[in-house]
Amino acid sequence: MLATSLTAAIVGVDAHLVRVEADTASGFPKFTMVGLPDSAVKESEGRIRAALRNCGYGFKWDRRITVNFAPASLRKVGSSYDLATAIGLLAADGTAPGGSLSSLLLVGELALDGAVRSVSGVLPMMLMARKQGLRAALVPAANVREAALVPGLDVYPVGSLLDAVELVAAERRPAPPPPPSAAEPARGHPDLADVRGQALARRALEIAAAGGHNLLLAGPPGSGKTMLARRLGSILPPLTAEEALEVTAIHSAAGSPLDALVRARPFRSPHHTASDVALVGGGSIPRPGEISLAHNGVLFLDELPEFRRSVLESLRQPLEEGSITISRVRGSLRLPARFQFVGAMNPCPCGSSGGGACRCTPRQAAAYRSRISGPLLDRIDLHVEVPPLAWADLVGPRGEGSAAVATRVHRARARQMERGAGPNCFLAGESLRRCAELDDDGRSLLATAMNALHLSARGHDRIVRVARTIADLDGSAVVVGRHVAEALQFRRCGGDTNQ
Repeated sequence: MLATSLTAAIVGVDAHLVRVEADTASGFPKFTMVGLPDSAVKESEGRIRAALRNCGYGFKWDRRITVNFAPASLRKVGSSYDLATAIGLLAADGTAPGGSLSSLLLVGELALDGAVRSVSGVLPMMLMARKQGLRAALVPAANVREAALVPGLDVYPVGSLLDAVELVAAERRPAPPPPPSAAEPARGHPDLADVRGQALARRALEIAAAGGHNLLLAGPPGSGKTMLARRLGSILPPLTAEEALEVTAIHSAAGSPLDALVRARPFRSPHHTASDVALVGGGSIPRPGEISLAHNGVLFLDELPEFRRSVLESLRQPLEEGSITISRVRGSLRLPARFQFVGAMNPCPCGSSGGGACRCTPRQAAAYRSRISGPLLDRIDLHVEVPPLAWADLVGPRGEGSAAVATRVHRARARQMERGAGPNCFLAGESLRRCAELDDDGRSLLATAMNALHLSARGHDRIVRVARTIADLDGSAVVVGRHVAEALQFRRCGGDTNQ
């Protein structure tokens, strides 16, 4: 007999429907799995044999048994196929009815005693099931809160293989349990009021948050670069419902345990020893990297020149396009990577450039800064020098708090949404010319800067975007000369950026 059950495979951050075809026939006893299963899937034979026996099912193994995972061109990885395979075998044996399997997604790993264990990637699997028109899904009890985040799909928790067979065999299933709370409160971010002094850097942080711009902070150790970067999330707008679902699905595919929507914008800060794969994703088993885990949030790279050159250059595509394409022999994979980039660096290897304690030669300092390529720097909108704190600033009153700054940021973002072109960091081509119209003073100043600073076409557009954001914070419909002037002061970093 032949029976077909449905499950899902995770590739990158997306789920794909997999049909598990179980066939039993007379002949020499043999169990065969086909359809590009990896070792974890092939080992499921032992788990399924023990689970069926310990649950009291007298499944006949003295036959030729073939299990096919379709589509065969898609590599099957992990243990989430156990439950669908076991139910398919029971349906092929006639022990469990198979009529309802065509509209039911089965996900879970089997223990030897028949218990159903949790798996990763449940949320993208449920999103795929809803898109495919399936009506219900059986998931491990430990994953039910995550699975129930997807509306329009009946989700049933199962603790054992016996529970799953009972639900599959039921002519009329009971109403699924009510979904748990779909949201968790956003985690608190450190307050911007903790940052003393640094008026220029605080202003750059506000502009970056208002327009979604990338930011580079350069200054000696202890000047507050990391403090500023970690407080960017406190002034960013909250995630929309669609953004929260995207972020949660990515973290689910990466294996993070979840029981509610991620409401806080991600803040990822990988160490400078991170490899290319750790940052951009991929590997023999494709998984999202740090830049995808920072999607709709902030990617902070401290000690930027200490990262390997190949790692830094891999940022160029996602900074420009908001996604990363990973090409391998077996195919290409596209991962989301629309993040706000914040980098921090010292002015020289010892960190004390310009001071009496600096031990670096001019050649060493130049070599240190040259570790970051010109094309990468050209994609960073705001370059800010963060000087050492003066004693008066250090012992002075606290700065303006995040709540007040966030109010101005939200108003600026609202103006951008009213124009219908999205945040200013995404403006390009005709939408940039339409939304960021310069007055005569602004055009004249920008033309002079283009010649004097040898700006690239990309640099020109990024200056106009930043000027548009400054105008939005100012409540101005037109970008005037003072907005362009302020944008220009953030384009050069220490006079060493070759743009």
